[in-house]
Amino acid sequence: MTSELALCCMSHTPLLGSGDPGESVVQRVDGALRDARQFVEAFDPDLVVIFGPDHYQGFRYELMPPFCVGLSATAIGDYNTSPGELDVPQALADDLVVHLLAADLDVAMSEKMVVDHGIAQPLENLFGSSAAKPVIPVFINSVAEPLGPLRRIRRLGAAVGEFVRDLDQKVLLVGSGGLSHDVPVPRLRQSPPEDVAYIVDKRRTPEEQAAREEAVFEAGQAFARGESPLLPLNPDLDEQILQQFEKGDLPWFDAMSVEWLGKQGGSSIHEVRSWIAAHAALQTAGPYRTESSFYQPVPEWIIGFAVTTARPRETTR
Repeated sequence: MTSELALCCMSHTPLLGSGDPGESVVQRVDGALRDARQFVEAFDPDLVVIFGPDHYQGFRYELMPPFCVGLSATAIGDYNTSPGELDVPQALADDLVVHLLAADLDVAMSEKMVVDHGIAQPLENLFGSSAAKPVIPVFINSVAEPLGPLRRIRRLGAAVGEFVRDLDQKVLLVGSGGLSHDVPVPRLRQSPPEDVAYIVDKRRTPEEQAAREEAVFEAGQAFARGESPLLPLNPDLDEQILQQFEKGDLPWFDAMSVEWLGKQGGSSIHEVRSWIAAHAALQTAGPYRTESSFYQPVPEWIIGFAVTTARPRETTR
């Protein structure tokens, strides 16, 4: 017996539900998220494997792995997400780490993974709670420079897919992040020491976190007014990326330069790494079919917002 796989990839944003992009945009995004929930509810997974980034909440430069599997995990509860423990099946997570190491992937492991909205928000959107389903979180560094080549992300996703494919379970693969967006966060070698401290090892107090969230909200308002130094959204690039996923042409990403991608899509376009990993995992079950694809540029949220669902062709109807 082999597992039945399905995929749902979606953007996340700290401004979801706070910045106001207008009623029609909100209705379109809400409709896409509702359709994704219906897809997931119909699939009714036994296990969720979520690939996602972190925004210097759980992982900092004091030790920044390119990949990490959570053997247990706690959501920090930032940006209107709820704090609390995730339901991580530890024995399965242990086995996944062993499998990835045997596949020549130097993956880190964490007994105390802290996840932020990058992982919590999609889980809450799909299931109502981060703890609603057994879940293995797989952190993919998509923010802290330097970043490795995209071909390594595809190898990671394929290795995870090979593992879950043989579990004899219904496994939902989730990719969280992207698409084009630039973010107002410090850069390690270009920012003053007092700002760099927060991305190296300094933890924010609750008051500092509240101030940070307000600053991000104000940055979104300025971006929407055209008064921001952040790179503009790139819908053309976003649509091209979505088309490649729909075609199943994942090797297309292998030759893509990290530097070029950042210049075209902003510093956090690199969160598309989570989508690459999730699609590569799904592809281990054979050619897949994209069942739904939604895209909406939302300047008020500083993001090209996208949601897709997919299943292997032999299981689609």
